[in-house]
Amino acid sequence: MQDRSVLLQIDSGGAATITLNRPDVHNCFDDSMVEGLARAVHDIAEHEGLRVATLASRGPTFSAGADLNWMRKVAEQPEADNCGDARHLGNMLSGLAQLPMPTVALVQGNAYGGGIGLIAACDMVVAVKDCVFAFTEVNLGLIPAVISPFVVAAIGARQARRYFMTGEKFDTYHAQRMGLIHEMVPTQGALMAQGEYIVDQILQSAPGAVAKAKTLIADISNKPIDAPLMDDLARRIAARRATDEGKEGVSAFLERRKPDWID
Repeated sequence: MQDRSVLLQIDSGGAATITLNRPDVHNCFDDSMVEGLARAVHDIAEHEGLRVATLASRGPTFSAGADLNWMRKVAEQPEADNCGDARHLGNMLSGLAQLPMPTVALVQGNAYGGGIGLIAACDMVVAVKDCVFAFTEVNLGLIPAVISPFVVAAIGARQARRYFMTGEKFDTYHAQRMGLIHEMVPTQGALMAQGEYIVDQILQSAPGAVAKAKTLIADISNKPIDAPLMDDLARRIAARRATDEGKEGVSAFLERRKPDWID
């Protein structure tokens, strides 16, 4: 029987949607869901013509993190298997974070532990105003190890010091203030509408430029602003100006017409 804990939909317009599909257990993830997510991320990365990917979930909860029955089972395995299981989760999150196209997470209800890791691995995040977030690992005698690089990159070490170690809950307002989410919306209906708006904005932009912009952010983050960096950036913009896409975009603007990447 085919596992349906993760759904992947790819439309003809260049957009993909990954949906967490275990609403009966609050979209907690186990080995099957991690494998499903890894497979979906791989399929998106290999699919030519895709320009944006959305991560969403079914049911009232985005994701309550790891399935504790799965965690208990894994803890009883030999150390090599235990580590391999955790490494598989980390590889999936890395793959999601490194997708060549923008990723948009749409969050409703609660997002705990590893669920926040999924959010932090995405480029853009919209959440309903009544969401609740928490790094609950310490309440269980655990630590948010595998998700930590993605979360700290999103909220910074200062915020992580508090919320990693207290396990306390925080609301959407605080999540936005600390940089975990970009935008807060009033209802789940508004969440879907805003997700569609962001996807449409991405599809209006030059696909090659969007991909290069994502790479640019990763490459310059936490780098000193020195002569070698500025030389590298000068080469990047010079190369982009000379591309067919760059020439087409400038010409279209000056000629007051749509560029050829817009249908």
